[in-house]
Parts: sequence; structure tokens; C-alpha cells
Amino acid sequence: MSSESDAWLLVPRPLRRLPVDLVVVALLVVLTAVSALVPPISGTPIRIVLGLPFVLFLPGYAFVAALFPEAGRTTDRTEDDESDDRIERAREDGIDGIERVALSFGLSIAVSPLIGLALNFTPFGIRLVPIVVAIGGFTLVAVAVAAARRLALPAADRFRIPLGRWYAATRTELFDPETRMDQVLNVVLAVSLLLAVSSVAYAVATPTAGESFSEFYFLTENETGALTAENYPENFTEGAGQPLVVGVSNHEHRPTNYTVVAQLQRVRVANNTTRVLERSPIQRFSPRLADNETWTRRHTVTPTMTGERLRLTYLLYRGPAPANPTTGNAYRETHLWVNVTS
Repeated sequence: MSSESDAWLLVPRPLRRLPVDLVVVALLVVLTAVSALVPPISGTPIRIVLGLPFVLFLPGYAFVAALFPEAGRTTDRTEDDESDDRIERAREDGIDGIERVALSFGLSIAVSPLIGLALNFTPFGIRLVPIVVAIGGFTLVAVAVAAARRLALPAADRFRIPLGRWYAATRTELFDPETRMDQVLNVVLAVSLLLAVSSVAYAVATPTAGESFSEFYFLTENETGALTAENYPENFTEGAGQPLVVGVSNHEHRPTNYTVVAQLQRVRVANNTTRVLERSPIQRFSPRLADNETWTRRHTVTPTMTGERLRLTYLLYRGPAPANPTTGNAYRETHLWVNVTS
């Protein structure tokens, strides 16, 4: 008995009855879920490598396998086989390997967005965990249906991937070529595949950095204490404070020191030009953020200046702020128009 057969005997008997391709699909679904949801692995390129076939190929392949459990039309049969006509008739409803691959990509591209659209109308929304669970669950259900339908057919009619025949043909072509030209072409093909795989691995492992920027925004707290971007305070009383939350998100692809300067300004707007007549300092913060880190600070705004249409301005600087902070020399700026009474 060959070593390959001995290794297959180590697999539990119930699993040995299952089609190999469906077992591989189910295993890839599990591995993708682990790589996407387990924190030590979710930050590595493994998530991308497994995630692409998880979305673009596996759902469609499992669905096609459930629809067409029969093998496609075969050409390597003997003419004197009495069961050829029966096998040929049974396989007229099947599809071959190339058709399966094409349909798998097409159906995956159709099924995955539909699952996302359905999630959009549920309380779960389009987020990582619901998407992984929904697409993975659909794929596993299709795998179960495909396995049941395929095992219900006679062994000769079932679709199967001829791994042994492919392995033997590949080994003969690589290590026992008929001519020297075939040997040279095999070497060129091997080198080309190695370069292609190395290029893809490098691109995944070292992705090109996107645009660098920082987000700067206001937030408020609702009745439940959750942060929200609405119901900003508009009317203040001199000397009486009101809470406000300022936030910064770092997308500069490196740790960054920030300075946040808050001012209450009296301005005059004329001819599309805004002129600051008077300014009063409110607050100053100096957070340090790692890449992709978000910082928020709840603080109290206590005006010391009265008037209508005053501008509550927050200025963001990368590094220390200059001696005279203005909207002209700030990296980012955001503001609210407020009224302050005495």
C-alpha cells in the first residue's frame, strides 16, 4: 500500500467518505474565520490571503457543488464498457472542471454582495463578524447539501477531482520530459511560477501605504452617555460651562504628537473674508497617538467673552503649536458658531 493511502487511513472513517474537495472548502472556511477574528492572526497578511478566496470563490464553489453533484462528460472511457451508455446519460446533467471554476467565481461575486445587502437590513449591519458568519455559514450549509447529494449517487457518477492522475501527469512532465525542449520549458515555467508567487507574497506582506491624514472632529454625549455627532451646544452663559468632546484619529502611518488649541473668537465676515477681532483661550491638549489610534477628550467649555455669532474654534497641530495659533497656520481646524450671554 502506498504512503499516500497509509496517510489517508489516519483520517477518521466518517470523514474518509466525504469528498475531498468539499472537506478542503470547509477547512478553508474555518481557517478564514480564525484568521479574521482571532486578534494575534487578524493583523497578519494571512487574513488577506485566505479572505480573497473566502469571498470570491468558496461560496460559489460550494453552491455549484450542491447544484451539480454529478461528474461532467468524460472522454477517457473504453468503448466496450457495457455501462458506458448509462454513465454517459447520468453525466449529461453534470459539468466539467473548467465550467465549475468559472461558475464558482461568477456565483461568488453574485452571492457575497447579496449576503451583505441582506445584512444591511438586519440589526447586525455590515461588519466583520456578521459578514464572516453569514458567508461562512452559507458556504458550510452548501457544502453539507453538496456532500449529501453527491454521496447519494452511484460512485461512478459522482464528481471527483482526479488528484492522483494530476499528480502523476505533473510528475512525469517535470521529472521525465520527452525532449530537451520540454525540459527547458519546464524550468522556465517553474521559475516563472516562483517569481509570480514571490511577487504576490511581497505585495501582500508589504502593502503600499495609502494617503496619510488625521481626522479632527467634535462629539457630544446623548442621554445614555454614548458619543454622537449631533445636538451641539449653541447657547452659552458667560462663566457657565457646558461639556463637549473633541476627537483625533491618527492615519499618518506613524506615531504622531498632536497639539489641540481651543479658542473663542469674535470675528467679522465681510466680502467672503473672515477677520478675527478678538480671541480668548479655552483649552489646550497634547496627545500622542500611535498609527490608527483614536483619542477623545471630554472637557468643559467655559466662555469668558459675550456676544452673538462667536466662533468656538479648535486648531490641530502635528507637534507643538506656534506662539500665535491661527486657522491659517493650523494643520486641521473645526469650529462651532455659538451665542454667549452675560
